[in-house]
Amino acid sequence: MEQSFDFSSYNNIKRLSEDELTSLWEKYLADKSDKNTRDTLIVQYIYLVRYAVGRVKVSLPAMISVEDIAGYGVEGLINAIERFSPMKNTRFETYALIRIRGSILDRVRSQDFLPRSVRRKIKEVKQAAETLKQELGRTPTTAELSAYLDMEPEKVTQIMSEDVVVTSIYDKRGTSDDSMEIIDTIEDSNKLNPQERLEEKNVKTDLQHALQRLPERERVLMVLYYQENMTMKEIGETLNMSESRVCQLHAQSIMKLKNILNENRTSRLQQAIV
Repeated sequence: MEQSFDFSSYNNIKRLSEDELTSLWEKYLADKSDKNTRDTLIVQYIYLVRYAVGRVKVSLPAMISVEDIAGYGVEGLINAIERFSPMKNTRFETYALIRIRGSILDRVRSQDFLPRSVRRKIKEVKQAAETLKQELGRTPTTAELSAYLDMEPEKVTQIMSEDVVVTSIYDKRGTSDDSMEIIDTIEDSNKLNPQERLEEKNVKTDLQHALQRLPERERVLMVLYYQENMTMKEIGETLNMSESRVCQLHAQSIMKLKNILNENRTSRLQQAIV
């Protein structure tokens, strides 16, 4: 999907009420060949693409345009709408954000945005670095590389900084079935001892159980705020409520979680005593 996007043109779109959106979804799920209904859903949820683009853009190479990212995001949104099933008990907004971000990163990783001339210079510097490494028995410094290539140190640094590869910590190193994901090869400098790990596991388990006891809307709010890193205003737009109401629900949810966690802790202490 190669097209330009001006998100400001979507600011004046009339947002449907929750009941209207529910009716629209029911109509689309009853007949997924209805492109008009699908397109209406796309327009209603286009703000999710704008949100995802703003979050993803900061971690991508500068040469990738916002228009490209937006196009990939819309592809993800369309895919999310076509694949979404209410039977999964997942709110569409949360499901769609995952699909949108995934679509953007997958498309960026599959393309090479650097010109051939830049790639050629990067290859030249890498080959020089490897040659010097063999000669010196260690990784060469920038000064040594610049002298070997007869190039200004700043230029060497600039060329290497353009060698950007977008990866995921869940990508695998190697191609065999037992290859490890990158995340599994990263050393944790703050590694916990067995007792601390057990305590942390208990806390996470208690928190998961506590979250399940919250009403659905409050549970979604907590996920969007703490996991998706949305602002109160963005959550309000997502859940179709005012920012002040989101703040109020957030405070209520925190108090409920504290009470539930205290109950769980008391029960565990009582069991331990018995």
